[in-house]
Amino acid sequence: MDQIALPLHWPVADSESDFLVSDANRSTFEHLRRWSVWPVRATILTGPRKSGRSLLGRIFARKTGGRLFDNAEDRDEEELFHAWNDAQQHSRPLLMIADAPPPVWQVRLPDLRSRLAATPHVRIEEPDDALLGNLVMKLLEDRGIAAPMELTSFLTPRIERSYVAALRAVDILDRAMFSSHRRLTVPMARRALVEAGMIGRARNHG
Repeated sequence: MDQIALPLHWPVADSESDFLVSDANRSTFEHLRRWSVWPVRATILTGPRKSGRSLLGRIFARKTGGRLFDNAEDRDEEELFHAWNDAQQHSRPLLMIADAPPPVWQVRLPDLRSRLAATPHVRIEEPDDALLGNLVMKLLEDRGIAAPMELTSFLTPRIERSYVAALRAVDILDRAMFSSHRRLTVPMARRALVEAGMIGRARNHG
């Protein structure tokens, strides 16, 4: 079965309601979903820190029965070489997660280098506005924090467009709520993020 659920948020969950797919990761999602028609039974997956690439890989391996090599650039090259060959021989998909694909990921073993050169590479990009906003809201929800819907339109244009920034913003808002013992509001979020240096202080005009 090649249609698999790939939630891209934290903590790990398997429900279809947890899908967070956008233009930033849709091509990767679709590639992994269609693993049964890969002409080469292996793929290299890269992406930014905290983008969910390891989570995605674990779910892929569990759902497909394939093999997963996280931090593949640090694994033994002979082991990777034999795993790649095994994937082709037994049609058991192999997913290798790395910070960068070859040739940036320097491979010394010539036979492995040639095989990786023929291996498809997919990448999770930094979040677009839709994914960034939805990710912040979902992370808050996972922590049991009820956030106003207008928080998304406030945060999205103001914080750095990255998964790390989304997680940091949620940590800051979580601490702000805990210390104030009040529900989360946009003004509270603004104050907390300004004090943490994540966003600039608004200027008054006129």
